[in-house]
Amino acid sequence: MPPRFPSNSDHQPHVARPYHRHKSIHRLLGGGKAAEVLLWKNRNVSAGVLAGATLIWFLFEVVEYNMVPLLCQIAIFAMLVIFIASNAAPLFDIAPPRIPQVVISEHAFRETALTVRYKLENAISLLYDIACGKDLKKFLLVVGSLLVLSVIGGSCSFTSLLYLGFLCAHTLPVLYQRYEPEVDHLVARGGEDIKKFYEKIDSNVLNKIPRGPVKTKFR
Repeated sequence: MPPRFPSNSDHQPHVARPYHRHKSIHRLLGGGKAAEVLLWKNRNVSAGVLAGATLIWFLFEVVEYNMVPLLCQIAIFAMLVIFIASNAAPLFDIAPPRIPQVVISEHAFRETALTVRYKLENAISLLYDIACGKDLKKFLLVVGSLLVLSVIGGSCSFTSLLYLGFLCAHTLPVLYQRYEPEVDHLVARGGEDIKKFYEKIDSNVLNKIPRGPVKTKFR
């Protein structure tokens, strides 16, 4: 039985959401169709996306397919199906298959490019600010995360790493939405423990590092 955590109706202290989050998970994920897929709003679509990603991982990682032969074989199979259907249509007095035309507007392509550029610039700016050492906790957190990612990436292939990231993105948001109070409570407690640990390191190690004399300015 999952633990019960106090709510506002019990007149007890309320556990704040991590990182002062006030938006729903759906809005944080963009609020579009991608968010609905990640949150399993339509189980058939989400299951189909997961099955497709698993099939791609299986073909490239287990069967060891290469990209070019796989694309060529898919194109050959599609052309054979269209060829057979087109030539069999007059025999059965049915309309030949029509492939829907896919049109990507210039406005949509430009908006996508501008969004990617904006996100990339923000990420680079954020990493630069962290690398400058303005916030030591964020600096240590990013370095530790990169080390963990380096170890994981060194023990598995790039395809498996992408598939692992997709699985996390496809399962963690919906699990968090389902068990949000419990996760928020654990994250809040973990944040307090990390804060206490950092204060100990700061008082016992960082503050004992000798620093140069502070120069005073005379007017």
